[in-house]
Amino acid sequence: MNASYNNLRPIRILLVEDSPTDLLMTKEALDRSKILLDVHSVEDGVKTMEFLRRQGKYTTAPRPDFILLDLNLPKKDGREVLAEIKQDPVLKTIPVVVLTTSKAEDDIATAYRSHANCFITKPVGFANFNEVMRSIERYWFGVATLPP
Repeated sequence: MNASYNNLRPIRILLVEDSPTDLLMTKEALDRSKILLDVHSVEDGVKTMEFLRRQGKYTTAPRPDFILLDLNLPKKDGREVLAEIKQDPVLKTIPVVVLTTSKAEDDIATAYRSHANCFITKPVGFANFNEVMRSIERYWFGVATLPP
């Protein structure tokens, strides 16, 4: 998707977002990050867990390197999804970045208590999001991108 300066495979992201507008904006922000990415998306909590557990139509789904997770999701709330991920012995090591419109202190505290790795409030500016993505790339994956 993007041109990153590395010889590694793309960083695989599972983007969990039910809003078509937020999905497009997040994908645009990811594209602008200049990081080599392979982005998969699902729109609800049930599909998220099916994707992660490789069930149903997701039997060949790649294991994501990290998850961008909205909290307010249909069918299964993102808070429940986060707790499920972090309690699952196979999935718990996947970093989860909560990307949500919620600014509620309780949501922030609950996310971190549930072992979210980062909490970002939407809407997030492209420049700020780009910096977060570069930090994730550097610190979680040890990859250095070309300067912006």
